[in-house]
Amino acid sequence: MPRYPERIVCLTEETTETLYLLGQGHRIVGVSGYTVRPPEARQKPKISAFINAKFDKIEALQPDLVLAFSDLQADLASELVRRGITVVTFNQRTVAEILQMIRMLGGLVGCQREAEQLADRLSADLDRLRDAASRLPGRLRTFFEEWDEPLISAIRWVEELVEIAGGAPIFPELSAARLAKDRIVDPAEVARRDPQIVFASWCGKKVRAETIRSRPGWDRVSAVRDDRIYEIKSTYILQPGPASLTEGVRRLHEVLSSQIPR
Repeated sequence: MPRYPERIVCLTEETTETLYLLGQGHRIVGVSGYTVRPPEARQKPKISAFINAKFDKIEALQPDLVLAFSDLQADLASELVRRGITVVTFNQRTVAEILQMIRMLGGLVGCQREAEQLADRLSADLDRLRDAASRLPGRLRTFFEEWDEPLISAIRWVEELVEIAGGAPIFPELSAARLAKDRIVDPAEVARRDPQIVFASWCGKKVRAETIRSRPGWDRVSAVRDDRIYEIKSTYILQPGPASLTEGVRRLHEVLSSQIPR
């Protein structure tokens, strides 16, 4: 019996990327079909989407650990446990919890020191970006939409990253809501709050700016009037792991800093 798991299946992207960053990609035997980071991970067998999985294929891989994420994968985790497979399900929804997940995952695979260093490095990078944003001459009222129909405001780690990057979320009262159904917003209320910039990331489908512009009453929204609608690819921002803390937040900062009047 090895001291730590040697055959790991990752049902979401962020644990795959984290393991590779820890130098443990060789332990991964199966990944989500949505995996894109790092590119070499796409050579691994695809065993799941997000809310469904190929259970027999996972069993055939003989994993000694399966990593899952959130209540949305609770049914997948339950089925795998019933099949006698060890499952660890993370549920990180904040920047701090993402960093904690990295540290916890490092401990699970015997790489605690490396995981601490990775989390500390990511945290320090965020601090530097926060400091750069604090020197901007102002903050734009920002709406980040996670889905278009129904219209859903961003999950908490995204709203936190918007603030770190230099934006001012227009629905701060919703950021603590853990479930998407609790972050559904009325398009008319978004228009009333008049965001100066709109970011969109519709997980699994391409953002259509024209759909955003054509919403009733949105022709008077500052972000629409000033042509400030930007897509942030979901693999960079809706993945609660290293991607959102690096490429995702950097992209937010680049756009925000370029659009704030000097």
